[in-house]
Amino acid sequence: MANPPRTNPQGRRPASAPVRPRQNPQQSAPAAKGLLATRFNLGQQFRAESPNFYWLAGVTLLTVLIGLIMVLSASAVDSFLSEGGFFGSFFKQAGSAIIAIPLMLFVSRFPLEIYRRWALIALIASGALQLLVFTPLGVESGGNRNWVDLGIQVQPSELIKLTVAIWLGVNLPEIINRVGPYSFRIFLSIFPVYGVAFLVLLGGDLGTTIIIFAIIMGCIAFSGVADRVIVLPTVAVSAVVAFYVVTSPNRMNRIMSFLSENCTDYTNACWQPLHGKWALANGGIFGVGLGQSKAKWSWLPAADNDYIFAIIGEELGLIGALLIIVLFVVMAVTFTRIIRSAKDPLVRITTGGIMIWIVGQAFVNIGVVVGLLPVLGVPLPLLSSGGSALVMTLLAIGVVLSFTKEEKPIKKPLGRRR
Repeated sequence: MANPPRTNPQGRRPASAPVRPRQNPQQSAPAAKGLLATRFNLGQQFRAESPNFYWLAGVTLLTVLIGLIMVLSASAVDSFLSEGGFFGSFFKQAGSAIIAIPLMLFVSRFPLEIYRRWALIALIASGALQLLVFTPLGVESGGNRNWVDLGIQVQPSELIKLTVAIWLGVNLPEIINRVGPYSFRIFLSIFPVYGVAFLVLLGGDLGTTIIIFAIIMGCIAFSGVADRVIVLPTVAVSAVVAFYVVTSPNRMNRIMSFLSENCTDYTNACWQPLHGKWALANGGIFGVGLGQSKAKWSWLPAADNDYIFAIIGEELGLIGALLIIVLFVVMAVTFTRIIRSAKDPLVRITTGGIMIWIVGQAFVNIGVVVGLLPVLGVPLPLLSSGGSALVMTLLAIGVVLSFTKEEKPIKKPLGRRR
């Protein structure tokens, strides 16, 4: 028979046998398992927290993939004529995608506090970068001085689109709380964004300036102000745009050719819109086949950029064109779902501005190609060639993806129950 444990008269263990405190199993695990736990936690950080994450990331990556294929097809002829190889423009676009997609996923893990802390600094930096277009580093193309040569050509106005949306998302709630949702002083309080937009306008890029002002008005609309507060500034911006159109012979020529039923200036203002429509008509329902476009053989200017939708319609037909439209519709629905589920006004306002930017610009581009709008010179987001545009658009989507962390997760993360 085993001897009972020794105890003192009070029924306690002697001092020579102290009771060990209970340890957390994770703390007592060997050092080799510590690295395993760290890796597991890192994996948890990169797990999506909302179905909207999967919808937005999935439709974005699919659109980028289609864009790379179509840039390769649309730019092959011009690349061969200018660079002696078929893949020059494609390699540049693919390189931008390789850089931008990991950046998008990295930004998608940012907390909201980062945007609040760095919004003003980012806006000032984007404006300073835009000022460089007026220095010897600036590059002019098609009458617009909107690029900077830093070894590679970058377009600062694309960064301005993102920083404007974030700055407004951070500051508009405080401004509205201070002046009220019915006051026109809201527009006096957001003067920094007017400054950077005016710098883009000075470079002659009216199309990009219109998109930036659309972002501003979209952010204000999603901030919850009264409708009448939005109407007057919209009329004022329209008047400014009309002034710049009337004072530019090139822009007036485009407008008049658009309004004319039978365009007579075939070799100038009518050339690009007519050949874009002919490319769409040549595609029919099923298209002529990938890589088989005739318009890209120097008949259609900017075939891989502003008019890439015409090449999509020609090579992939009506079915391919409708697929692109559906992708942007799904993107718009996902943005709307994120806005409706937002608990923080920063999320609602910034997501609204980015939605107006990406989806609105997409349908402006498509409207130009099919003849519903005059030629404005804005690319098709995620599809047109242009490294700066692709990188900044994916970064903007990464910002919206980071907002989905505030939503209800698909399922509870693994771990101990409390």
